[in-house]
Amino acid sequence: MPKNKSRNQMIENNKERRTLWVVLLTAITMLVEIFYGLTTNSMALLADGIHMGSHVFAIGLSWLAYIAVRKLAAKDSFTGNSSKILSLSGYSSGLILLLFAFFILVEAFERFYVPQNIAYDEAIIVAFIGLIVNLISAVLLHHKHDDTDHNIKAAYLHVLADALTSISAIAGLVAARTWDIPFIDPLVAIVSSVVIIKWSIGLLMSSSKVLIDIK
Repeated sequence: MPKNKSRNQMIENNKERRTLWVVLLTAITMLVEIFYGLTTNSMALLADGIHMGSHVFAIGLSWLAYIAVRKLAAKDSFTGNSSKILSLSGYSSGLILLLFAFFILVEAFERFYVPQNIAYDEAIIVAFIGLIVNLISAVLLHHKHDDTDHNIKAAYLHVLADALTSISAIAGLVAARTWDIPFIDPLVAIVSSVVIIKWSIGLLMSSSKVLIDIK
């Protein structure tokens, strides 16, 4: 195997392992946040948990993409462009991110019309746990800015987006608890969704250029 090809494969294998760890961490946190989002009636926390659920699927897809590339690279008969597999995974992740952002928007607007009593203390604690997990995941998925791997960029973007929703959830819950203004909770969920939509559109545009060979 050529030296450059061997080195690239080692890099991809390292990304594969880091991505798997993030999938496992995210799946556990997702279950905790959704459970407490439902039991505490926090829209921001539930949105964070649901959004993290999209990450489990999307980052899991990124992990599978690395496995596919590794297996194909081991076959001498494969002469295709493996980067397109990673870009396709990144594009799919961007779509998932976009869909769930719109889902959170709809749920948050509904809360304006049907407000819920929120167990603030429990919700804030769980949101902090989610934020810590997101920061650990971001460290695991950190990559060079000029890396052309859209797969790792998509996974990284997912955890950054989730960190944003965690921070927003914490800020909204603290503000709502301090000043007794429950509508702040869905409001921060809406703001987070708008930012996530912007990020996902950027990911879709950059990965689609690779898929259709636009420089």
